[in-house]
Amino acid sequence: MRELVLIPICFLALAVPVVVLAKGVSGGFDQVVNSIETRYHVHADRIPVLGFVSLVAQASTHDGVRGLHVAEIEDFHADVDGEELNKLVAQQLGSGWERVIRETSRNGGDQTLIFMRPEGSRMGMFVIDLGGHEMDVVQMSVDPEHLSERIGKYEHHERD
Repeated sequence: MRELVLIPICFLALAVPVVVLAKGVSGGFDQVVNSIETRYHVHADRIPVLGFVSLVAQASTHDGVRGLHVAEIEDFHADVDGEELNKLVAQQLGSGWERVIRETSRNGGDQTLIFMRPEGSRMGMFVIDLGGHEMDVVQMSVDPEHLSERIGKYEHHERD
């Protein structure tokens, strides 16, 4: 009987460090959103029941998209220096992420940053889009082969 009591205790002893380490490593999304909230004195709304939405996205895209995280910041009126935002995001995402797109309008009011990183056979994508007075932050894991197939359906093919 005593051995049966030790099983849950051992499980907890092993599970707690794994969860703590995983939270520290996963980083990224929450750290970026929290840093943006702090730096620009704004509040991000996380989409409720996003876990369920992520499962629906995974099923509807046949595992093309999974691990979806979304935050929306409305009434974003701060002036944003593109280089500062880029550095803030890169620092909070941590190693392994590489910026692949940085687009800034002439007046700096509209900005888009897209970061990617390999995740085994998948690609992690992290997108920040500031348009007008709204900022959207999205993180997801995509299957590049599936994405290529979907994009290929919309390619323009010349006729002979």
